[in-house]
Amino acid sequence: MPKSFGERLKLAQQVSGSLMCVGLDPDPAKFPKDLQDDASPLAAFDRRIIDATADFAAAYKPQIAFYSALGAEQQLLASIRYIRERAPAALVILDAKRGDIGNTAAAYVHEAFDRYGADAVTVNPYMGEDSVRPFLARPERGALLLCRTSNPGGRDFQNLMLDGLPLYRHVAKHAAEHWNEHGNLMLVVGATVPREMADLRQAHPELSFLVPGVGAQGGDLAALMSAGLDSQGAGLLISASRSIIYAGGGSSSGIRDAAAELHAAINFNRTRPSETSRPTLARRHS
Repeated sequence: MPKSFGERLKLAQQVSGSLMCVGLDPDPAKFPKDLQDDASPLAAFDRRIIDATADFAAAYKPQIAFYSALGAEQQLLASIRYIRERAPAALVILDAKRGDIGNTAAAYVHEAFDRYGADAVTVNPYMGEDSVRPFLARPERGALLLCRTSNPGGRDFQNLMLDGLPLYRHVAKHAAEHWNEHGNLMLVVGATVPREMADLRQAHPELSFLVPGVGAQGGDLAALMSAGLDSQGAGLLISASRSIIYAGGGSSSGIRDAAAELHAAINFNRTRPSETSRPTLARRHS
């Protein structure tokens, strides 16, 4: 296994031939009927998703709330083990949005990296340096900082102006200059804000972005890739959840078709063709 998180990210993208991240947001209310009576329905649904997408995914992003709300942490562990079996080069990003200080931060680090064996975890940087650094102390593991998020309310605080720049730009600047000694820090930048993403890419050409908001949230794939790709045609992990995992009613074929479509559209847009020749990714809604 490569030692640094940056090397592991690059390997995951090379092996998959993609920049795609599949979000695991297993909601039993939306499960296909054939899984609703399963003894471990979340793990069973995750296995279906992983089997259908293993050829396409550079990363998987399980959202911990869907598991912990049901006391199903063991099913999350089982799903992560299955990712390791079926897609061993893929990264596992624990979407937990942690952010605390002292021994609490240390406990969250232990949870993400030791209990679950995740490769990276999403982190809320609002409490500052001592709430972020514990997640960056292991060079082979990553922290993904919320910066400019895809939700409508993200602008309420993230766009507040301070010394001529919006707050999210200050977060990115401080993180890049002071917290990224190991090269294991990424920014979470929503697909729904391509203008802000372009500003961040220009200011921080060396950082990679996790990009949620494609699919059910309506992010424009061509626009975000034009805004966010780095000089190597990478620098992004483009995450889709509901638009993939519930495609075709959550059937294996529906999931695979949706993943293949996004995979192809991402790779097409990596070539930077003219805007008039870009294909349109069909928008799917859960």
